[in-house]
Amino acid sequence: MEDKIVGESEMEEGLLRISSSRNSNYVEEVKKIGYIAAPMVAVVLSQYMVQMISTMMVGHISELALASSSIAISLSSVTGFSLIMGLGTGLETLCGQAYGAEQYARLGLYMYKAIFCLVLVCIPITIVWVNLGRILVLLGQDPAISEEAGRYILWLIPGLFAYAIMQPLMKFLLAQSLILPMLFSAIITLCIHIPLCWALVFMSGMGIQGSALAISMSFWVNVIILGLYIRSSTMCEKTRVPLTLEAFQRLGEFFKIALPSAVMICLEWWSFELLVLFSGNLPNPQLETSVVSICLMTISTLYAFPFGIGSATSTRVSNELGQGNPLGARRVAMVALSITITVASILSLTIYFLRDVFGYIFSNEEEVITYVKKLAPLLSIFLITDGLQGVFSGISRGCGWQHIGAYVNLGAYYLFGIPIAATLGFWMDLRGLGLWIGILSGAILQTLFLTLVTFFTNWQKQANMAKERFYEDKLEEDPLK
Repeated sequence: MEDKIVGESEMEEGLLRISSSRNSNYVEEVKKIGYIAAPMVAVVLSQYMVQMISTMMVGHISELALASSSIAISLSSVTGFSLIMGLGTGLETLCGQAYGAEQYARLGLYMYKAIFCLVLVCIPITIVWVNLGRILVLLGQDPAISEEAGRYILWLIPGLFAYAIMQPLMKFLLAQSLILPMLFSAIITLCIHIPLCWALVFMSGMGIQGSALAISMSFWVNVIILGLYIRSSTMCEKTRVPLTLEAFQRLGEFFKIALPSAVMICLEWWSFELLVLFSGNLPNPQLETSVVSICLMTISTLYAFPFGIGSATSTRVSNELGQGNPLGARRVAMVALSITITVASILSLTIYFLRDVFGYIFSNEEEVITYVKKLAPLLSIFLITDGLQGVFSGISRGCGWQHIGAYVNLGAYYLFGIPIAATLGFWMDLRGLGLWIGILSGAILQTLFLTLVTFFTNWQKQANMAKERFYEDKLEEDPLK
């Protein structure tokens, strides 16, 4: 009898130890993700504020200046910045797994390779931007707005090349969880940008072009700060390597990961730009476009939170897979999902309960405020799906299955969400409400698909693939081994 009691007591103690160990691992992982995610949210918001402040200052020049700069920034995002950012996220897989596998020299090599590739991609984008004014006229846009937009985007071209260098630098640091340098760089850049933009817009006589030049100069400031840190910091001593010819070889290795990453991000990004175009063709386009723009601006700003968590998730998952620890990668994914659900729910409830006053942030027109209030419940639901999408994208980048995410986004938005949006918005005459119901339907389907993909992910296989990637690289470097 005593033996039985002792045996049960030991079993209970064992279960308590297992439970305590699991709780400890969970808390530890929350700390690791939070350490990366919180500063990344601030980094994304700071970078977003650079363009927002420029737009706000241009808005005080004239209505033509505001319209022209808004079109130019929107098109520059669609045709340039979104593509560069998408390609750059491919490094989250390569650098993150290399760091986990302790292949430190590969981080520097991947960084150089990405910079070279992204700068090459900037060349055809530049050709499009140089001719943007004429392209807009051919598409039937107002000649005056087209001309000003064309001039504006010319001054963004230097910023495009800076952005192409900045993204690899940031992913290089992110893979090593060196977030604070990015945070300080983003804040310093924002502090410099505000007086710089004001001076170029209002004091230099450049007007609208001064706003674009300020954005470009601020991007280069960020690049210089990050570059100096990487070159001089002892924290990058293991991963910092000299530039060699190897950085310009086997470019297909980078594009194999980067292209699906770009497609995955751009497909979703472009679907929202289509929403703006649709709203401009509805009855009372000024009201519809204003409300859709307000909702998109809100989502874009708040997306900093899921993007930050997604970046942290990508880093932690790729590091664990690189170390050959599939269970650790799975734990990261589950912890990140629980954090995202909590954060997204808070943001969603905040927007919902502030729906009566939310519209006053952007407008004093009662018609606009009432319309925003009507769309607030849909916006609240979308914030939850958007949050989940952010962390699922981070998991996909950490694992390297971006191609699956690209197919999911193509099907969810372009074969399902957008057709529903067009049907409800135009044929069912639900207008802006119909557009948002359609895009929300696509987001829900996307979330469901990505949930299934994540749930059925073979983590051991992902770890083996990460190991094979670096094993093959080693063999190519030294065929005799």
